[in-house]
Amino acid sequence: MKAKINVYKQANNIVAVYVLLIILPGTISCSGLLRNYGMINPSAGVTGDFERFHVKTELRYYISGADLYPNAIMGLREDVRLDPRALWKEVKMTPPQLRELVGDMKAKAFGLGLYLYGFELITPDGGSIGVWYSIPTARTMLRMNEDGTIWIETPDIDTYERFEVKESHKD
Repeated sequence: MKAKINVYKQANNIVAVYVLLIILPGTISCSGLLRNYGMINPSAGVTGDFERFHVKTELRYYISGADLYPNAIMGLREDVRLDPRALWKEVKMTPPQLRELVGDMKAKAFGLGLYLYGFELITPDGGSIGVWYSIPTARTMLRMNEDGTIWIETPDIDTYERFEVKESHKD
């Protein structure tokens, strides 16, 4: 009899978890907790611009990570103010510099069996504020601050390294 009761308790717990997983995201979205967060949308056009080394004069460019092969390259519209606490490094981008950065990033990514892709940075109201180029698994978030600045998280420091195969040494 106890076995039947335990099975029912487990089934009830599983149902409760599924209900929470279904209801919680909708509740958070409707409550406005995510109203200041933007989106990072994949874009073949942005990918093409980076791979053709097209520098847009209306954007300020930033890199994150190593200067040789950054974890990400980001371009923000001139009128967008990046949160001064953000760890991005601004660079005066030129087509030759972009060619070098993209080439180095591609070499690093391809050596790990990865590829690079472009993304469009979108505000909560749907406006485009910039571009992003990285491996698709480079995590970030975009948040509009109350003071009018924008916080864009830099990717994890181990963006590439977590894909490297660690060799085990036997003594």
